[in-house]
Order: sequence, then structure tokens, then C-alpha cells
Amino acid sequence: MLFTRMVRQAVKETTGIFGIAVHPNPRPALLNLYRHTLYKIESLPETSVYRKSVQAIVFQRLSVVQKEEDVQKIESTIGAGQIEELILQAEDELKLIDKMAEWKPWEPLEVPAPPGQWEYFGGQSS
Repeated sequence: MLFTRMVRQAVKETTGIFGIAVHPNPRPALLNLYRHTLYKIESLPETSVYRKSVQAIVFQRLSVVQKEEDVQKIESTIGAGQIEELILQAEDELKLIDKMAEWKPWEPLEVPAPPGQWEYFGGQSS
């Protein structure tokens, strides 16, 4: 099975997406990125909506990658592009965690929002 998987991955010469090269060993790279994301996201407050969202997505994707060896099945189960795109998404998420820690969007506003700030298209704010 391992040999078959390696042959199938070796056959892939291009992603067909300009600027995105075929990753030589994508599954272990993705596992590492997801584990690192889960570790890093713990630095944010547990009540943060961003933290909860990232954890939910990454836990779901990590379980798929852990259970499945076949890259094509991983791609189809997650449904968010080729595995190389998933790697890029995970790398971007890691960068965003640092930015979110810097921005602290879970903290109250420094200046109260003006009246009507959160009312859109004539609707009432909740």
C-alpha cells in the first residue's frame, strides 16, 4: 500500500495551479502544520471566537489526515482544494494567529462605537 501511494504521488507532476508546486511529501507536512496550529492557538483566550473556529476546523481536518493515507481521499473528504492548497492555507493560518495575538480582537473597543455603527441596510443591531 505504501509503495502504491508513493507511485501515485510520484506521478503527479503539476498541481495545474500557477505558482503552486507539487509538494514532495504533503501528508506529513500537513499533519505537522495542523499540530503546530493547535499548539499555537492555545496562546489565545479560550473565549475567543477565532480560537474556537480555528480549533474546530483544524481538529476536523487533522482527523481526516490522520485516518486517511491516500492524498486524493484527503482532498475529496476535506473539500478545500488540492493538498498543496491545504498546506498553503495551514501556513497562512499560522501567520494569522500571530497577527490575531497582536490585534487582540476579543478585547473591548478602546473607543465606544458610535450610534448606528453596527446597523446595516436599515436593520437594527442586536
